[in-house]
This record gives sequence, C-alpha cells and structure tokens, in this order.
Amino acid sequence: MVHLLEIEEYAKENNIPIMQKDGIEYLTNYIKENKVKKILEIGSAIGYSTIKMALVSDDIYVTTIERDEKRYLKAIQNIKKYNLENRITIYLKDAFDVELDDKYDLIFIDAAKSQYIKFFEKFKKNLKDNGTIFSDNLAFHGLVELGEENIDSRNVRGIVRKLKKYIDFLKNNEEFETKFISIGDGIGITTKK
Repeated sequence: MVHLLEIEEYAKENNIPIMQKDGIEYLTNYIKENKVKKILEIGSAIGYSTIKMALVSDDIYVTTIERDEKRYLKAIQNIKKYNLENRITIYLKDAFDVELDDKYDLIFIDAAKSQYIKFFEKFKKNLKDNGTIFSDNLAFHGLVELGEENIDSRNVRGIVRKLKKYIDFLKNNEEFETKFISIGDGIGITTKK
C-alpha cells in the first residue's frame, strides 16, 4: 500500500490529529476483509484516512465531510496528489448541514468528539442493513479510563464526559451492537442487531 509519509509529517508539524498507525491499519484491513465499497466519513481533516481507505481497492468510493476550510483545502490537495478525485467526494460543511440519501457499507465517525451521539443518530439512516459504523478515539489518549477527576483541563474533562456518554449509548443501544477494540486510540465497531 502507498505510504503517506508526507501527509503524516504535515499532520505532526501542524498538530492535526490523524488516526494512529495501528488504528488505520485495522480499519483498512477491515475494509478489505469485508469487501467494503461505499464509505461515509465524518471528519476528513487533511484527507489522511480518506485516502488510506480509498487506496484499499480501485472500486471503493468515499464521501467525506470537513467543516474547517484550511483542512478541507489541504485534503483536496492531498486527494489530487493521489489521483483520487474521481473516487472521493469531499464536502466543506458542518456534518449537521449535510443531507445524504445514499446508503453506505461503512460510516466512519472521526470528528468533534462531543458530537458523536448526534452524528450517529443523524447518519444511521444512511447505513446499509449489513453495514458498520466505526468510531475512533474512544480511549482519547487513555483519558477516558483515567477518569475526569484526574484531568486538569476543563475542556478535556468535557470531551471525556461526552465520550463516556457515547460509549454508554453504544453499549445500551437497542438497535445496534458494538464491539470495542483497544487498537489505536480505541475503536468501536457497531453493526445492526
């Protein structure tokens, strides 16, 4: 598989969160093994995971949403560099303002952690019956397990609280079941019951 070293370096230098190596590897293997063809990604950032997913196979199509203009423009640049503009559709919008009718094999949630439940609720209608919702950052650098009382930053405490709420939401969901995997920064793999 093509190595995206340049994008990884750019992300590091500009403090842009991208998926951890073992996490993205797990995701791309999952896509390959389950013959995923149509993907919706919420949170493109600079296009790293978008490109990695599209590169798994020539018949994979990704729709991705990014609300930050600077990151969106960088993502477009990166997508063009890999000649993937015919297989990746990217929207510069807040995910809550995007209405899609398509159905996807995989929905990948990797955007504002505090909005995960809302993203899930909004886009679950776009999931094919045998599809999967992937959620990244459920461990949030180990802070979710650490507990709020051990975190100094009020902002980070808020994110951790919302992620815990999302994990409970997944665990107690009547419609879906979730497997939690401690790879990368913690991944949830959700399928319809």
